[in-house]
Amino acid sequence: MPLSKGPGLRQGLWPFGFLSAAYFTHIGFFNPYLSLWLQDLGLSVLAIGALTAMQSATRLFAPFLWAWLSDHTGQRVRLMRLGALVAWCVSLGFYLSQELWWLSLVMVLLFFHTSPLMSLSEAAMAQRVSVGGQFSTQRYGRVRLWGSMGFLVTVFVAGAWFERHGMADFPHWTVATLAVLNVAVWWLPHQVDPPAAQNLAGRLGPVLRQTPVRWFFATLFFHILAHTSIYVFLSLYLDGLGYSKTMIGAFWALSVVVEVIWFYFQGRWMHRMALSSWLILAASLTLLRMVLTAQAADVWWVLALAQVLHAWTFAAHHSACVQWISQAFAGPLRARGQALYSVLGYGLTGVLGALGGGAISQAWGMDVVFQVSAISAVAALFCAWRFGFAKDVGDGAG
Repeated sequence: MPLSKGPGLRQGLWPFGFLSAAYFTHIGFFNPYLSLWLQDLGLSVLAIGALTAMQSATRLFAPFLWAWLSDHTGQRVRLMRLGALVAWCVSLGFYLSQELWWLSLVMVLLFFHTSPLMSLSEAAMAQRVSVGGQFSTQRYGRVRLWGSMGFLVTVFVAGAWFERHGMADFPHWTVATLAVLNVAVWWLPHQVDPPAAQNLAGRLGPVLRQTPVRWFFATLFFHILAHTSIYVFLSLYLDGLGYSKTMIGAFWALSVVVEVIWFYFQGRWMHRMALSSWLILAASLTLLRMVLTAQAADVWWVLALAQVLHAWTFAAHHSACVQWISQAFAGPLRARGQALYSVLGYGLTGVLGALGGGAISQAWGMDVVFQVSAISAVAALFCAWRFGFAKDVGDGAG
């Protein structure tokens, strides 16, 4: 499964493939099973929602801070190495105490140093996967699929492990996977980008005032907000329905299998529709996915069908977003564009989704969380439709 042809390009892309695999190996156990570990510690659903929201809360400011440092120092790779190393050191704090206040502190520091890793990596990789100045979805997909494979292996293996040994080993998994992430970051080729010589904030303003940019970030916000129910509460929801941890891991793994397939073949498919059309399709299928999960998750084959939709609701949507951002936020603005994608897509939405979902679940039940997510998907569909009419920024089909 080669990333590219030619030794020079392999040397440029393989380290990013390894980094993607290592990062999502960590995410592949941490995000699906964090809520179950916190539940095992005796915390309430509301407290679990608050703790998981901290990951998204750090994305409200951390990506922009790290992007600013990257732009002004040109030391993107060195900053990524620093963040990964500090994150590993902080993870050792899970062994010291499991009091709520201490867990809150550890998680804030941990998420602060891991949240910018992929946005900085995506910004650097966007240049390397471009051909003739144009973003190549095929090359990007061949790199990104290694992240999906890392997630796939870990979510399945971790589910079986926790089923057999219990959730007490969660801190061990955290420390071990972050150690692998550090190895991956240090394998990246060291490069120093020219520091920003001009006021990027001044250049960013005119881009953000364009109509399609506003509609793009609006549909992004509601689309990811709908998915917060999956990312934060799906494992708890399925556990409450009586599924074993092995089965929960299998359902997560299924969604990643179709994600891997999509990333591998997306170079053949993405050019067939405009990017706005992909966003409309992804939002429509998100609505279907949330309805199926809310109404029939106790029927295993219906839940499996809902998880298969992940290929479009996440993978196709993510690739369309990354490609469009690389077009709209070109050159020195690329890191800021990726940071904004992280902040609005996975920061604010995660905070609102985790806190709001925790409160809704505690008051009306977990299934209502997914019903509300369906409403968010409707809003995402409307905004994506409006985005399709905005032509201030080119929305090419490829």
